[in-house]
Amino acid sequence: MHLHKLEKWWLILGISALIIFLVVLGFGAFYMGTHPQSHGLTIDPNNVEANEAFQQENLGLTKVDEDHYIVNVVASAFNYNLGVDEDGNSVTHIKIPKGSSVLFQVVTTDVIHGFNIAGTNVNMMVEPGYVSSMEVQMNKVGEFTLLCNEYCGVGHHMMFTTVEVYE
Repeated sequence: MHLHKLEKWWLILGISALIIFLVVLGFGAFYMGTHPQSHGLTIDPNNVEANEAFQQENLGLTKVDEDHYIVNVVASAFNYNLGVDEDGNSVTHIKIPKGSSVLFQVVTTDVIHGFNIAGTNVNMMVEPGYVSSMEVQMNKVGEFTLLCNEYCGVGHHMMFTTVEVYE
């Protein structure tokens, strides 16, 4: 069988691209530990309060250690539940010191939601039945909008809150 010179080059290019893709995928999966959501922590979406982290008193920002925080959030129909303040009002603004390491843990009780803090690298898809978590270093000072970037229904545009990173 005789192949034209250009056909050989295209075959070499295609096979090389496939090998590079598989090497990158293998590196991410096995060396870096990147896995799909199915390897995450599961939760009953009808009873998220059974998990201690998502009980009403544990929602929102919690200081764990010096410069280490956890933010527990329950997403549901057009709302991010970050708990309540001293006056019993829903928390709609959280303040985090610059340079802090923050673990965001988010669950949903109804449909797929997004969890995106615009202007940062925090971006997760929140699926019913799973705890979505991401740990980030908050190094950029400013006020950022936490919004749902997955269409979740007619009130989707009302699903936002603010995150302030201060000096």
